[in-house]
Amino acid sequence: MTTPQDLLFVTLDVPADRPVEQGDLSLALAAAELLDLRTAQVVTLRDDRIVPVSGHLTGDPMLDKAAAALIRAEPYESAEDWLWRRGDGLSAAYRDELEHTEPSGSGLRQLFRRADRSVDRIDSDARRHAADRWARHEPLLVGLAAALGIEEPEHEGATATATAEDGRAGVDDRVDEGDRVDDRVAVVLAALGEALTELEAVRQRRRIEEDAFDNVWRAP
Repeated sequence: MTTPQDLLFVTLDVPADRPVEQGDLSLALAAAELLDLRTAQVVTLRDDRIVPVSGHLTGDPMLDKAAAALIRAEPYESAEDWLWRRGDGLSAAYRDELEHTEPSGSGLRQLFRRADRSVDRIDSDARRHAADRWARHEPLLVGLAAALGIEEPEHEGATATATAEDGRAGVDDRVDEGDRVDDRVAVVLAALGEALTELEAVRQRRRIEEDAFDNVWRAP
């Protein structure tokens, strides 16, 4: 499983009255892809620029699609530009991918549609993986979720571990003694924060314009 897939499952467990906007989720998934590509040593970050360093496949279809979409010519692409470009419709793409790759009868389609609150009890290997990583306060996942306004699970006296599983051990996305991610991960999270702020500003402008339009038609 990958960080984007795990993040998707984390967002499914937020309270129904505070759902994550799909546009916000798409941006966060693009950020998660970038972090996983860095962990897989497919890219590195030079300041805020994404520099491809390898063409090898990750073994995950969605990450490989992301890698194929990288701009490989200087001056390369900024992290924020990547979020907007790659993030377009990405939440729907991840849902479709998981629905088609999970075993038949897993109930993921119903879970994603939230047609019935009881489907929140549906279990799968993918969901268990995400829940375990979330419970361990894995820093990359927690940081991405925090950007979406999802609170970190309560600690029980344990310090967050920074090394992800499934082949990600040994990469330098580590948490120091102050529980801070390294500078290059911070660049991606900062870019995500900027993009989310910009997207919310666009929504607010649209709401204002729609309210003004409605007032014109209601005027005597």
